[in-house]
Amino acid sequence: MLTLAHFLTLGALLFCLSVTGIFLNRKNVIILLMCIELMLLAVNMNFVAFSRFLGNMDGQVFVFFILTVAAAEAAIGLAILVVLFRNRQTINVAELDDLKG
Repeated sequence: MLTLAHFLTLGALLFCLSVTGIFLNRKNVIILLMCIELMLLAVNMNFVAFSRFLGNMDGQVFVFFILTVAAAEAAIGLAILVVLFRNRQTINVAELDDLKG
């Protein structure tokens, strides 16, 4: 039988993995976006776990809003990456320092 602690542990591991990916890989923008998505999915897992074990639907409603924001973030982020790649011929974060203001 899976308990709440199992789901929270898995969510914490996913969250830590995404934070580690953000800090270790600061070169590729696509991997940074994937780490942010993984972070949002870890939070969603915690919302669903609490919602299930507490017996109310509030957490699952929040998950739909978070998934909507994550989908919009992914679409806009990839569109920005396509434009940057067309203009600069790279998606390396270190070479995109011309955008500093």
